Amino acid sequence: MTVPGGPTLLLFDVDGTLLAGAARAHALALRAALHDVHGIDAEAVRSTVSPAGRTDGEIARMLLLAAGVSAVRIDERADDVRAACCEHYARLCPPDLSDKVIPGVPALLSQLHERTDVTLSLVTGNYEPVGRLKLQRAGLGPFFAADQGGFGSDAEDRAQLPEIARKRAGSDGVAFARERTIVIGDTPRDIYCARADGVRCLAVATGPYDTEQLQAADGVAADTGELGALLAAALDHG
Repeated sequence: MTVPGGPTLLLFDVDGTLLAGAARAHALALRAALHDVHGIDAEAVRSTVSPAGRTDGEIARMLLLAAGVSAVRIDERADDVRAACCEHYARLCPPDLSDKVIPGVPALLSQLHERTDVTLSLVTGNYEPVGRLKLQRAGLGPFFAADQGGFGSDAEDRAQLPEIARKRAGSDGVAFARERTIVIGDTPRDIYCARADGVRCLAVATGPYDTEQLQAADGVAADTGELGALLAAALDHG
């Protein structure tokens, strides 16, 4: 799955891929931000759309539209919502999220971090300060460079995030090569964003979707152990 000539950029999702059950404080922070900025009670808004795999900005937009807020107003106050959400999350985030780390993830990241042919990065719908704090409190922060990745604070459309991450991982103004980039996630939207940028995707059924629902990926793992085997095959054998 890799092409000779340089390292492979691995773009990991956060919730459902690296962490499980760490979204409660995040959801509370976003709801508080919507109340602060728009005066709506997000708890009372009816929405049947799953947030899994969506960016924070997209989730906020869905809730606000359902509450009757105009698209123009949503656009005008998007930066305010992001800032308020990050402030609330910094206050609400538990001091220790190590119990939310999916089994096998620390060992997998350690193995990948030791390789000279791998660059570890992130593609997540989390606003960047939220995603970074989650990983820091979970003990996974050191695996991911501070100036890399694509986040929900970069674009509301998740399909734009892999390209953003590739540009940040590139050099001399040239984005990291698509043929040496792999998105790793747990939802169909992770697969979709990879396809939108023309890069490959490995999916792992550690989130809300099972392996059958993730078959559109280039490889599907039932758990982190199987994901490690898929990555090893991709990196070692091409």
